[in-house]
Amino acid sequence: MGMLLRKVRCFWLLLKRRLRWPVRSAGLNFALAYGLVFVISAGAFLSFIWWNTTGQLDRQVELAVQVDAADLSHRWAQGGPPALSLAIQDRLDQNVDDDELYLLVGPDGRKFAGNLPGWPVVISQMDQFYELAIKRDGFRTNAKMHAYALTQGFRMIVGRDVRGRQLVRHVLTDTLIWAWVMVSLLAAGGALAIRRIFRQVVRSIARTTAAVAQGDLSQRIPLTGNETDLVAQTVNTMLERINRLMDGVKQVSNAIAHDLRTPIARARARLEDANRTATSAGELHAAIDRAVTDLDRVTSIFEALLRIAQLEAGARRAAFTLLDVRSLLDGLSELYEASVEDAGLRLVFRAGTVPPVNGDPHLLQQAVANLLDNAIKFAPPDTAITLSVDMRGDRLAITVADQGPGMSEDDLGRASERFFRAETARNTPGAGLGLSLVQAVMSLHGGALELKNGDQGLSATLLLPVVPPVAKAA
Repeated sequence: MGMLLRKVRCFWLLLKRRLRWPVRSAGLNFALAYGLVFVISAGAFLSFIWWNTTGQLDRQVELAVQVDAADLSHRWAQGGPPALSLAIQDRLDQNVDDDELYLLVGPDGRKFAGNLPGWPVVISQMDQFYELAIKRDGFRTNAKMHAYALTQGFRMIVGRDVRGRQLVRHVLTDTLIWAWVMVSLLAAGGALAIRRIFRQVVRSIARTTAAVAQGDLSQRIPLTGNETDLVAQTVNTMLERINRLMDGVKQVSNAIAHDLRTPIARARARLEDANRTATSAGELHAAIDRAVTDLDRVTSIFEALLRIAQLEAGARRAAFTLLDVRSLLDGLSELYEASVEDAGLRLVFRAGTVPPVNGDPHLLQQAVANLLDNAIKFAPPDTAITLSVDMRGDRLAITVADQGPGMSEDDLGRASERFFRAETARNTPGAGLGLSLVQAVMSLHGGALELKNGDQGLSATLLLPVVPPVAKAA
């Protein structure tokens, strides 16, 4: 028994290996699946048509037999064997199609009327239809018959010759088979067409991605106006983002090279000049101090880049706590009041009643400080800088507004990019990382940075989600 089971198991594993789907092409697999589903669906539909049509023919024959038998039973009840025999003979005389079958026999089995030669042996029940092969006029044919028991021991058979129905069934069967063959051929053609479309889409994606892999980021998948455009649009959107990121990397690299070259070259020149011309230790120390200042600026740029990277990675969420933004900004305005006055400006602080927010106090303070530094840097003398906090819809808004020159619309869209500096800010100190840091802080807090030109200058707003109020227990 164990040997037999092992043989059966080996045979089953071999059969599974033989029947394993051999095609590795996704397009061909999809086309074959489509064709198979189409052929099976067509077969099921045509089978239903055949079954329903032949069933309808059978039901019509049975209904005609039952109606005819009911009328003959009524004749039997009125006149007995003579009336029934006469009614059967009238029906046979008027039957042009020669498809009606009748037989009336007595208690002893003697035939009284009808066109059947005798009572068929297989008909023994009176409550069901029989389909038999009979011989009529020297040829064999099929008949559907039903037997009825009459009074006084008489029995009656009423039936129909279904030879015509058999011809219709054969014609219908042949027609549906040929229709199924044609549908199968159409399904094969449709499967090949679908495979071709699928391969065209895949090839288009492959060509585009191959060009992108070789460095041509301008390539895009063409749109064809059908459902495949969903894939094409998604890939094109991805390529657009990759292109923007690559442009950003190039701009950052160029900006780093530009912003770091100047302080490094200046430090090197000062040290080299001091090495050649210094005549005392004091002059050497002064040159070294100036070089250290330049190198500190390089270090501050890298530290700012590292902070932005940490913020974008979400590494500072552990320091989040419930904050009273109004108190935080009040302390910050007091801290900056002296710097604003030294620059010949005025600081106006406005704050209403605002709900708390969940965030890092040091990061939010640094973000607002960057906005204040920019406002001090670009605001003209004898003007006011406004620091305000209020609610804007369901978010808390911290706004720093100045009365400076503002920014162009193109510059507003790029202001938060790393190392970006508008043309009007080329001669001002800084590395172009302040707003990038603010944007990273807002992303970490689930907020947004909004820049727009106001009536008298630039307005920078930090939008933060507020902490929903906790329902008090009853």
